[in-house]
Amino acid sequence: MSAAIGLAAEHVTLVLGDGDQQITALNDVSLQITKGECVAVVGPSGSGKSSLLAVCGGLRAPTKGRIRIGETDLTALKDSQRTGVRRSKIGFVFQQSNLVPSLSALDQLMLIAHVNGSPTKADENRAMKLLDSVGLAARARRRPGQLSGGECQRVGIARALMNRPDVLLVDEPTSMLDHNRGTDIVKLLATQTKEHGVATLMVTHDASMLSWADRVLRMEDGRVLPASSPMATAAQ
Repeated sequence: MSAAIGLAAEHVTLVLGDGDQQITALNDVSLQITKGECVAVVGPSGSGKSSLLAVCGGLRAPTKGRIRIGETDLTALKDSQRTGVRRSKIGFVFQQSNLVPSLSALDQLMLIAHVNGSPTKADENRAMKLLDSVGLAARARRRPGQLSGGECQRVGIARALMNRPDVLLVDEPTSMLDHNRGTDIVKLLATQTKEHGVATLMVTHDASMLSWADRVLRMEDGRVLPASSPMATAAQ
């Protein structure tokens, strides 16, 4: 039996601007990521990587084609419905952790539970389990100013998993970290992808991190090129 598809882009085109100022950010892009699979996307600046994340996350509607999160056709939904899908099915990990300065690590995760309804003791237990899984259970009561950059990024990963997402979208997770901390973060993302069975799409410029991905896709001029092995891409 084949693995379940967590994220699929089907012949997606995204045209930005009007008239003579139009730019094709994505050009007939198709891809599939199964649950429990981590796929890295590399490519030069302006190749369409950020646009791909935005469309897959329902932050921008494609001009043509469709995005599926599991069995949900994201592109067929109204704005309010897409917002609901983002809350319930998609986790985002950004270049910066974007934590709320006044909240502890635990409260960062509990905020997600508040957004999705009235938090329960079960939510708090889940939050603590996630913090433990990223090695921060002992620092659950610390605020961002009391944590290192790598620790804040780990809180961000735990927070992205709090809503039990089907899809994890990751934007340059190592850009603010040194090599060792960056390696720890990407290794953690790969581990959490398998452990929680999410479909992870990670954009990165850091070729040294590609060995942790299951597959590597390269983007050029808004197109996705054939997949290669992580080690072959890193050697290019």
